[in-house]
Amino acid sequence: MGQCVTKCKNPTSSLGSKSGDKENSSKSHHKKGGSGGGGGGGHKEEPSIPCSKAPSELSNGTKALEVTVETPVIPTVMGEPPKDEFPDGDGLSMLCIEELFCCYKDEQEDAILEEGMERFCNDLCVDPAEFRVLVLAWKFQAATMCKFTRKEFVEGCKAIQADSLKGICSRFPCMLQEAQGEESFKDLYRFTFQFGLDAEEGQRSLQREIAIALWRLVFTQDTPAILQHWLDFLAENPSGIRGISRDTWNMFLNFTQAIGPDLSNYSEDEAWPSLFDTFVEWELERRKKEEEQALMAKEEGGRCTETECSPTTDRLETEGSRGSQTWGGH
Repeated sequence: MGQCVTKCKNPTSSLGSKSGDKENSSKSHHKKGGSGGGGGGGHKEEPSIPCSKAPSELSNGTKALEVTVETPVIPTVMGEPPKDEFPDGDGLSMLCIEELFCCYKDEQEDAILEEGMERFCNDLCVDPAEFRVLVLAWKFQAATMCKFTRKEFVEGCKAIQADSLKGICSRFPCMLQEAQGEESFKDLYRFTFQFGLDAEEGQRSLQREIAIALWRLVFTQDTPAILQHWLDFLAENPSGIRGISRDTWNMFLNFTQAIGPDLSNYSEDEAWPSLFDTFVEWELERRKKEEEQALMAKEEGGRCTETECSPTTDRLETEGSRGSQTWGGH
């Protein structure tokens, strides 16, 4: 900007000097004409043709004073990005967001893939398999696991108001708190199902192992009492299920909110998925067996008589003398 001001000022002095030269030549021309008129009365003085314009004008008709008027220049603060970096007026540097994306994007595809995602998480000091990464993917509205497209990344950074690694890290507490809200968690929960699908293969249900991992992950902050028993049921797989449908996934959240830990208010007459009926039967049977085993252990403990379970005084003394012989020899 300093060079622009200099270039505007320098032409003024140079153009001014040229105007002065022409003015001097005009004065000398007029003097010659005056002396000729005084010497010869018969000679008709011809009107002199001005060789130059007034001192205040240049040869092209531009006034010299007008050149000194500088073109207004909008000052730029040092370190401030150009205005086109803030198309939304939100104070974010779009250039920084794009550069951050390019740091991790794949060489062949315009997206951050598994390798880049791992480096991205490492730089954020988070584990790719932890809850914070799931919440970040939710805010970015990522369509597939282990992948951020350019649009998802840019729009996601704008959504959380961050344009750097430090900025993203600083938003984690707010995002985690937001995820605890009832409506927000419901949205996160439903997003998680879609996030776990393989969109390229056109999957419509989650694989059982992936569903178990995602259920454990999405309930990180607020774990239902029945969750572990549900996951044990799926792992044991008594009904031979291979995948979890969207309806089953969504209804399980309602199940955890409506049914108590003891399952006493569960009714098969309600519109629950059939898999839930199987689970409740399995869980009640499991609990019944645990109670029977606990009762048997208690009864066996009660049968223990003083003679069978308590060593006699003579036996204690004998064992004590053996011990003294063993350790007393040293």
